[in-house]
Amino acid sequence: MSFEKLGLIAPIQKALADEGYERPTPIQNESIPILLEGKDLLGCAQTGTGKTAAFALPIIQQLHERRGERKGKRTLQALVLTPTRELASQVAQSFVAYSRYADIKTTVVFGGVGQGPQVAALRAGMDVLVATPGRLIDLMGQNLCDLSHVSTFVLDEADRMLDMGFIHDVKRIIAELPQERQTLLFSATMPEEIAALAGKILRKPETVSVTPVSSPVEAIDQSVYFVDKGNKGKLLIHLLKDPDIVSALVFSRTKHGADRICKTLNRAGISAGAIHGDKSQGARQNALANFKSGKTWVLVATDIAARGIDIEQLSHVINYDIPNEPETYVHRIGRTGRAGLSGTAISFCCFDEKPYLKDIQKLIDREIPVIEEHPYPMQIFERIPPQPRPPRKARRESAPGEGAKTGKKPVRRRRPR
Repeated sequence: MSFEKLGLIAPIQKALADEGYERPTPIQNESIPILLEGKDLLGCAQTGTGKTAAFALPIIQQLHERRGERKGKRTLQALVLTPTRELASQVAQSFVAYSRYADIKTTVVFGGVGQGPQVAALRAGMDVLVATPGRLIDLMGQNLCDLSHVSTFVLDEADRMLDMGFIHDVKRIIAELPQERQTLLFSATMPEEIAALAGKILRKPETVSVTPVSSPVEAIDQSVYFVDKGNKGKLLIHLLKDPDIVSALVFSRTKHGADRICKTLNRAGISAGAIHGDKSQGARQNALANFKSGKTWVLVATDIAARGIDIEQLSHVINYDIPNEPETYVHRIGRTGRAGLSGTAISFCCFDEKPYLKDIQKLIDREIPVIEEHPYPMQIFERIPPQPRPPRKARRESAPGEGAKTGKKPVRRRRPR
């Protein structure tokens, strides 16, 4: 089916042609007609299925068609709530791209940067606002953002909102919205709390589920390397010498680990950047821009990037650390193999991470192939408990040098004159 047969207006079809879109994805095919009828929607879709266009295109069409009814300054009509700054920025960019021939103005607000330019944009007026919960709550508290005219509300990545502790902020924002509105909720998984929230905020919703919950994209080639923790850096450098790895998103469990991996790669002559929660917004945007432009071809990230980064034709995802939650694995590898393209996901597994791998394989209902032949095979096959550090006094008494055995201060002898 073509976008034209979905009932989209000519300005939107022209913008889609500019973006190189030829056919709607399954979630777009199912969601767009429902949303154009003004119905509420509960969408269950994993990342990379094209759901941003699935909700953005109907919103743009509805606002464009109603634009003639509104006079004077633009008022906020559609609110899209996302969990991360990166996702908010990219959703806003999608709205701008899809509405380039429609009379729609989009603004984005998120934390980590000064609010001055965002406040100025809000005061100038907009039709669509894409926001993260924390910054939106701040702006509402300062009476700088009026939600009283919102006719369409989108809660994107609802399960990620729950994981990041934003669910209470989300409920506060929803309480300020008009009762009469169209509501769209999208989530890759459907935990009990999200299902309960959907039951409260959606009215007779249509449900669209294009893939089984938490299943990885079939086009992704998955493999695992068993390697000791201390050799993961060496194995990563070894693999990145493969010319087939055109671009790689490397996931670290911690912020410190992401910085350490990035430094290791740069010392080895591999251009890499890091992105995580302790980086300023400017640094994160710069690292992402360098990666997308090809200035760096490896991006090391924590799970803040698992759903917030949309990179076209990303060839490889590498799990330097296997996540302790199996659903996170699905979201990570979903960064590649997007929009029907193929992709490769590689995982490094040390002995301590074997239980995590088992949980992942249970969730995705398949065994991930093991690559046996590599230069750094696992040598440690038992858990090594961390050694407790001796008390400070004992460490001081056992320090090398004169007086170390007795703990007494060394005797200073005067040099003869």
